[in-house]
Amino acid sequence: MWQIFSRFLALGLISFGGPAAHIGYFRKAFVDDLQWLDGKQYASFVALSQFMPGPGSSQVGFAIGYHKGGLLGGLAAFLGFTLPSFLLLFLFAVTSAQWLDNSAVQGIIHGLKLLAVVVVADATLSMFNQFCQRKTAKVLMAVTAVVIVIMPSMLTQIAVLIVAAIAGVILLTRGENMTPETPPISLDYRWLAIFIFGLVGSLYLIGHDDSLGQIFAQFYQVGSLVFGGGHVVLPLLEASVGAYITPDRFLTGYALAQAIPGPMFTLATFLGADLWLESPILGAIVATLAIFLPGFLLMLVGLKSWHTISQRPHIAGALAGVNAAVVGLLLAALYQPVFTSAVIMPLDMAMVIVGFSVLKIFKPSIVWLVLGFAVIGAALTLL
Repeated sequence: MWQIFSRFLALGLISFGGPAAHIGYFRKAFVDDLQWLDGKQYASFVALSQFMPGPGSSQVGFAIGYHKGGLLGGLAAFLGFTLPSFLLLFLFAVTSAQWLDNSAVQGIIHGLKLLAVVVVADATLSMFNQFCQRKTAKVLMAVTAVVIVIMPSMLTQIAVLIVAAIAGVILLTRGENMTPETPPISLDYRWLAIFIFGLVGSLYLIGHDDSLGQIFAQFYQVGSLVFGGGHVVLPLLEASVGAYITPDRFLTGYALAQAIPGPMFTLATFLGADLWLESPILGAIVATLAIFLPGFLLMLVGLKSWHTISQRPHIAGALAGVNAAVVGLLLAALYQPVFTSAVIMPLDMAMVIVGFSVLKIFKPSIVWLVLGFAVIGAALTLL
């Protein structure tokens, strides 16, 4: 468990750039470097997370931890990856964040955003080479990217994934994959029952509880409804708890969540601390656990059987279509928000080109890339 926790803790300290970048970091660390799982297994976890509400990249991390060490491994992965951002946002909530105005700090953050461009570009290229070999898959990837770039929204993302799955069943199903010995699908309905119980309980608590129970209920509902994770959580959280927090304070928390490494869902940490002033740490813990819990419960429903499910011919075809669409989603995310928020001037683009070239030619550890981009980003503020 310590190995899982420590690996994810290290990533939680350096994973800037949002869900798309996190998927790139995870792939490099656990598929390419550590080889805890192969590319197909990793892609199936990414695809499963796309169909479930919740924090997409954290769900993928949870699945990797579960694959390596069972339920305790999944929890260790979650705690390790989330702890750095939880602590930072809690400290920001209860102390002043004036030091963020320091130019050197801003330079470091900007350098790490440029690294996120490199990581997402590498992940997109690797997944394209693996999952878009057939012409139909390439078309699905391109169409997905175009649609998401033109009409970026949660509903659009869900729609293109559904269409890609249907197209995969029709166009990418391979009849020779049929095996009469394929074991039956066995879903773990216990976790589904717990998820439903939590959702029904949250609906009751919203109107009958003014204490920590209402905080849990509000964030649990948001975690149950967010498809796509990342920036999608903002409007739902604003609608859920915005009336209890000033707009300036809410946007401050959102900006800080974007500026630090780790999952953006830890915006709940900042808001929870603000909502429960009697004990900010307790409010932060309750809000954070509540927003992550639904997505993990739904992952557990099908995680054990996901490999079996994915081997069935029509499911395999649907999965092939979804994998191609996920590459398109990554390509769209590479443009917006990863590229557009990081590359502002020609020197930024030059750093991205150099970083990508170094990564592909010399294949250095991600730690060295993080240090290099951070140092260069800070140095450029002195020029």
